Amino acid sequence: MARSLDGLVLSPVADQAPGQVGTRTRFTYHEHDGRIWAEYEGGDVIRGHLVGTREGDRLDFRYVQLKKDGGTSSGHCVSTVVELDDGRLRLEESWEWESQEGSGTSVVEQPPS
Repeated sequence: MARSLDGLVLSPVADQAPGQVGTRTRFTYHEHDGRIWAEYEGGDVIRGHLVGTREGDRLDFRYVQLKKDGGTSSGHCVSTVVELDDGRLRLEESWEWESQEGSGTSVVEQPPS
């Protein structure tokens, strides 16, 4: 199992569609006893939160966010934690909106030091 996400800051490696997270979004993760949560903001997202669980290298969480246009959205994501050769962590994500149509995949990772 990859190391804890607690205290790590991760960001997307590519932009998603407008109104979603992008390369300027920063996620600050917390982890304790199989529970995970994070706050995020940046780009089109003013404030976002996610909460869920971790079993081994699998995360399962729900997220909700407030966008610059005043709209809100929410969804579900399952991620795999991957440790990169240089020791950084990456999350390979499969997500789907619950508040609107749409689903997809994304990657967030620790920025290089």
